Amino acid sequence: MKDEKLESIKKLNFFKSLDSEQLQEIKSISNIVEYPKGSILYYENDTFNKIFFLVSGVLKVYKIDKFENEIFLYHIHKNSLISELTSLDNDSIYCYSNSEFMEDSIIIEVNFTKFKEKFLANNILNNEFINEILLKTHQLHCVVNRELVFDATAKVAFMISEDLEMFNSLKRQEVSFMLHIQPETLSRVLKKLKRSEIIEVENSNISILDYEKLNNIFRGEQL
Repeated sequence: MKDEKLESIKKLNFFKSLDSEQLQEIKSISNIVEYPKGSILYYENDTFNKIFFLVSGVLKVYKIDKFENEIFLYHIHKNSLISELTSLDNDSIYCYSNSEFMEDSIIIEVNFTKFKEKFLANNILNNEFINEILLKTHQLHCVVNRELVFDATAKVAFMISEDLEMFNSLKRQEVSFMLHIQPETLSRVLKKLKRSEIIEVENSNISILDYEKLNNIFRGEQL
């Protein structure tokens, strides 16, 4: 009989450098939890003494403004660190945003205090940890560009390039809401991209024909 928790840990690239004994150590300080679509992992201002990894599923990260409007930040996909870390000195991890599961998902919770004591303090998984934190920083840079720098065309091009599967899984109205543009604007942009032979649209599904031209749009080269 398979050990479900151990098998889930092995699915995470973060732990792929560990030997059998170290994997058992991770198993001893972690829990596996299943969440249904639409459930909340944490709210802004929550604190935890554990770090979360997404084994399978999709998580939406967002904030709520003073008018109770949802501000979409980014998606977290399987095989990723979820937790937002700003310091290794404190055992409590503060949540700066909200998170909701977009589909049935599985996460691994790891005791942060014991993880630091047994692994980071012994220079194990330090590089992996740093890489995940840098990835989080990159995600936030993308949010800044999308919200403060990109025009509507660049916003759409960026999401298609970076998150095509999610783009195709959502209704157009949901996409426009996430990107903070009007549905009519989204429709015009998609038509423009199609006319330029950058994308193809078939049965409301987007496929990319020219990755270079698509990426050039949000890198500063407009159509």
